[in-house]
Amino acid sequence: MGEQDSSKGMHPSFAGVIQQRARLRDKLARIKHKIGVYSAKGGVGKTTVAVNLAYTLSKMGKSVGLLDADIDCPNLPMFLGIEERIDTSSVPFKPVVKEGVRVASTAMLIDEASKPIIWRGPMITKMLGEMFEGIDWGELDYLIIDLSPGTSDAPLTIMQLLHMDGFVIVTTPQKIASVNSGRSGLMARKLNVSLLGVVENMSGGAPSSNTNELLGVLGTDLLGTVSLDDNFNRLSDSGKVPVLHSEKIRKEFEEIARKLVS
Repeated sequence: MGEQDSSKGMHPSFAGVIQQRARLRDKLARIKHKIGVYSAKGGVGKTTVAVNLAYTLSKMGKSVGLLDADIDCPNLPMFLGIEERIDTSSVPFKPVVKEGVRVASTAMLIDEASKPIIWRGPMITKMLGEMFEGIDWGELDYLIIDLSPGTSDAPLTIMQLLHMDGFVIVTTPQKIASVNSGRSGLMARKLNVSLLGVVENMSGGAPSSNTNELLGVLGTDLLGTVSLDDNFNRLSDSGKVPVLHSEKIRKEFEEIARKLVS
C-alpha cells in the first residue's frame, strides 16, 4: 500500500504529512542520496563541514547540491561568497550554481538577508516544505543539507518529510559539544533515521575522549577529524571554499567523503 493510501482515516495533520512526504519522494526521485549535516549545538561548524563535504564530493566527480535548511540564520551564501539571488519569476526555482555545485538558501530568496528572520515554528515548517517542493535540483548523486542547530521544528520537519540516507553529526572536542551532539543523534535514532558517522571539527588531531564517548553513546563511527586551522577560518570568511584552496584541508575532507561514499 502506498503512503497516500495509508493516510485514509487519519487525523488531517498526519495525513497531510504523509501526502507531502509521498509528493517529495516522487519529486526528489532523481537525487540518489540525501545527507543531513547536523548538531544540536550551534557553533560547532556544521555549515563549514557541509560546504567542504559538498565540494569534496563534487571534486570526486559526483553531481552535488547543497541546501541551507537553517531558516533562522541562513549563512551558506556568505561562506560561498554568493550574492546572486534565486530567480523566483518561474516555478520550479533553479538553484544557483557555484563552481559546479548547485546551491539554495532562504538568504537567496528574501530581501535584505542580513535582517533577522523572526518566524514561529509553523512558518519555518511551511518554508522548508516550499523549498523542497519548489526547487528543481535535477539529477544529483548527493544533496547535502545543512540543518539548523537544535532538536525542534526544522530538523524534525526534515526527518519527517524526506527519505534521508542519514545524518552526519558534527561535534568539537569540548564536553558540551559532545553532550548536545548526542542529543541530536539520539533524536535521529528515535525517528528511525540512520547515523552515518561523526566528524570532530576544530580538532587537535586524534579524536578527544569526549568524542570517543559520543561514538559509544550513538553506536556509530568516526568519519574523520578536521583540524583547528586559522587558514580554514580565513578562507571561509573571505567566501572561499577551503578544500579548493588548501591541500591539507582537502585531504581531511577526502577521508571523510571516501567513508561516506563507501
